[in-house]
Amino acid sequence: MKIKTLLPLKRLCLVTLAQPLCANLLQVVWRLCYPEWDTVLSTPSPKDLQRLSYITLIGCGISLTALVFTVFLFFTHSQIRTDDSKKVHINLVFALILLNLHLLPNEKAATSSSSGLCLYMALALHYSLLATFSWMALEGFHLYLLLVKVFNIYTSRYLLKISVIGWGVPAVIVSIVVSIKKEFYGLSNVNSSAVCYITDDTVKLVTTLGLFALLFLFNTVIFSITVRRLITNHHQNNFGPMKKNRMQDMGMLLFLITLLGIGWGFIFFSFGPLVTPALYIFCILNSLQGFFIFLYFVLTLRKIKTSTTKTGNKTNSLNT
Repeated sequence: MKIKTLLPLKRLCLVTLAQPLCANLLQVVWRLCYPEWDTVLSTPSPKDLQRLSYITLIGCGISLTALVFTVFLFFTHSQIRTDDSKKVHINLVFALILLNLHLLPNEKAATSSSSGLCLYMALALHYSLLATFSWMALEGFHLYLLLVKVFNIYTSRYLLKISVIGWGVPAVIVSIVVSIKKEFYGLSNVNSSAVCYITDDTVKLVTTLGLFALLFLFNTVIFSITVRRLITNHHQNNFGPMKKNRMQDMGMLLFLITLLGIGWGFIFFSFGPLVTPALYIFCILNSLQGFFIFLYFVLTLRKIKTSTTKTGNKTNSLNT
């Protein structure tokens, strides 16, 4: 296969591993799928790469901390736990925590002398990455139910079923790969850089890029339906505080871009003169994904408390 025909797959490969990009792993991930990447695709300057590394290191640290606080908020506030959507969100949060925890120390594991540690890191990184994909896809599916099947959303043991899919399917895929050949996982040397991940390019393309392509396509369609519904609602409702409603809708769309992984699409513009600005936007948005989810939980909790306070004041006024 010629190099030019592989360019779309290479951009996809960067996307699938770069979501929680951290520090000096940026260049490793950049070349992970194909050793001759730099010969066919323009790359940022060394100064820009260093800046991107700092941005993603800080962003990952903030996101990981924010995700931990998000879990704390979820389990300490019963108002949030009653909403099925928040239960779906918290599973994505756990997947992102796993992904960050296994990507941050990956390079150190690759340079260690322990082959067993590198094998574990490769397996765990692949599983947590697939789990993140699965829960992003399930976020899209849940949004589809809310939008399209709004009058018939009840499903027996719904959360249990999607949890089996979200955590079980990635486990099945990883188990199948490792049962076929354990050497598919381990130390991967790319352009003098080392990382613990999948060592076989075909396995990498099928089990990582194929699933990501399906996820991205599905969630993009769901996002488009959401935008269309909002536009239709604005045309039908020509009254009320329109400015406030528009701000709320914009906030929701920005959150959905983060939640559904739409922000990963900026990597597709990383060619020619667009490569540097696209990567800056990509790294800022995606390394801070955990922080954006935390912010959403905080605003939701604040909205619930405000609504409860207003209801209580209204009840007291009626009683008096």
